Amino acid sequence: MIVITNPSAIANEITIIHSLFEEGLSLLHIRKPDFSELEMAQFIHQIKMEYRSNLVLHNHHELAEYFGINRIHFSEKERKYDRVSPARFTKPCRYNYSSSTHSIEDFNSLENDFDYAFLGPVFTSISKENYHPKENLFEALKLRTNNKAKVIALGGIDAKNIKQTLENGFDDVALLGSIWNNESPIKQFKLCQKVVQLYLV
Repeated sequence: MIVITNPSAIANEITIIHSLFEEGLSLLHIRKPDFSELEMAQFIHQIKMEYRSNLVLHNHHELAEYFGINRIHFSEKERKYDRVSPARFTKPCRYNYSSSTHSIEDFNSLENDFDYAFLGPVFTSISKENYHPKENLFEALKLRTNNKAKVIALGGIDAKNIKQTLENGFDDVALLGSIWNNESPIKQFKLCQKVVQLYLV
């Protein structure tokens, strides 16, 4: 499973992040859109060195090399319109790229540079008010033609719907609101993790 940070600061956030990794979290997407470069650097600096290879940067990509991070995420806007898009520069072999998509057509049209992409919202968002699916993405996935990139479910994902999500064609899930809006984020993560493990058995 993937966890995305809450956009704003959370009490004891770094402690929770370390606990998530200790429980087996594979990737943490650091998405802090309002952070300055200095704030981002200070945030990353607090995360233990042993977990740096499991971090994915959404902002201030220039910090990746300094911190030994080899995973970079591009928003839909960056990928489509900005000059920093990976389609517009040579991809160093040491970097892995991911992006965000909101339709199966968008996902199918991804360049080969991307290892995986979020597709959502699958369900009504837990963290964003009044953010609902525009279409049934389970049905849309039947039109998938891009098998080079993994498709990751995002939006309203929690322990109650993970099994349904994986059964309907998603390769993996990303958690945000179900973790950070929960009074017991580690307990919730472990519950989601158990559902995935039972599904894979």
